[in-house]
Formats: sequence, structure tokens, C-alpha cells
Amino acid sequence: MGRAFEYRKERKMKRWAGMAKAFTRIGREISIAVKEGGPDPNYNPRLRLAIQNAKVANMPKVNVENAIKKATSKDAENYEEIVYEGYAPHGIAVLVETATDNPIRTVANVRHIFSKYGGNLSTSGSVDYMFTRKAIFKVADAGQDLEELELDLIDFGLEELRKEDEHLVLQCAFEDFGRLQKGLEEKGLEVEQSELVRLPGHTKELSDSEVEDVIKLIEKMEEDDDVVNIFHNMDMSE
Repeated sequence: MGRAFEYRKERKMKRWAGMAKAFTRIGREISIAVKEGGPDPNYNPRLRLAIQNAKVANMPKVNVENAIKKATSKDAENYEEIVYEGYAPHGIAVLVETATDNPIRTVANVRHIFSKYGGNLSTSGSVDYMFTRKAIFKVADAGQDLEELELDLIDFGLEELRKEDEHLVLQCAFEDFGRLQKGLEEKGLEVEQSELVRLPGHTKELSDSEVEDVIKLIEKMEEDDDVVNIFHNMDMSE
């Protein structure tokens, strides 16, 4: 799953290459997080995640503070999280996570992109069952005893711990995101990256030309400002 993790981060950073677009999307993350769990990151794991994403994107601290303040005001924009399900070319299952203030616009755009690039928007539940929601954290490898660390973090929901290059990658169930985040903080481990993902139960191998067909659809979908994340079951192991 290492390559898939890095692939998602690479796509996210490419998608956020434009600074203004990156800040806009993170602002939406912050707004949704504050609405869901309040403005204090100490008691809101999702807000802490959004703030971490802001740091990765080099978003100034004042921008983050202003976004939190705006999200608590009476004029706060109301963003809705909607997940669309469909198929890319060659039968690849696709989940599209969005954050939108205009669902009618968003669904029209998503449907158009699916259709134009050889896929189709499907009904709710047609694809979601193929994926499992997980939380993934990446921390610096400081020579910790991995066996001891794993035992310490099992009580916080840790499911998997592995070393990748100079980092440790930890995985837990989506529902345990806040618990594991707290456990890492208590252990004094600084989280460098974290994300909420949807992992496919099974993947599908494609030829190089078929992969390109799917990538074209994904890249076009990522250009839409309302799109937050895209997950698929195309084999990325090689």
C-alpha cells in the first residue's frame, strides 16, 4: 500500500499546485471541521487534521486563524459533504468526495466528467461497499522500537504499523482517527502527514494504455474546485 499512499499524496499536491486553490480547499476543510466539532483543535481531531494539511500546503497561520473565525461567524458558508460513486473506463470503481455549497452544480459537473471521459455516474451504494474507510498517519522514524510502539498504540486503535524509508506509517479504522491521533501526541510523535482514505477491498490490473484512460478521468475530476478526494480500485502496486 506504500505506493498507493504516495500516489494519493502526489495527486493531492499536484491538485493543490495552485496556491489560491489549495487555500480555498483547506478553508472548506476547516469550515466543515468547525461546524462538525467546534473551533478548538484540542477537542476537534478533524480540525487538527485540517490544520496539518494547511501546514503541508504552507498556508500562513493567520489564514488558518481567519478561516476558523469565519467558520464560527453568522455569515459562515454552509458546505455539504457529498460522495459520488461511479465507474471509470475499463470497469474501475471510483469514489469522489466533494465539499460543496451548491450540490446541483457539483453533481452536474461530476456527471459530465464521468460521461466525457468514458465512465458513468452510478447510484449511491453501487461502489462504496468495495471500499473500507481508514485513517493513515505518517511520522518521522527516530529509531523507535517498533514492537514496543505497536503494543503501546494498539489501545488507541492502531491496526497496522510499518516502516517506509525514513518514516513510520500507521493505519487505523476511520472511527479511531481521533484516538490514534491522541495516542501519537501522548507519545510525543509529531505527525507529518495524515489523511482519511477509502481503501479498496480488491484491485484491478490494467494495461498501460487502459491506465492512461483512467488517469485522464481522474485528473479532469481533480480540476473541479468542489472535489476533495478521489479513490479508485485500479492496481497501483507496481
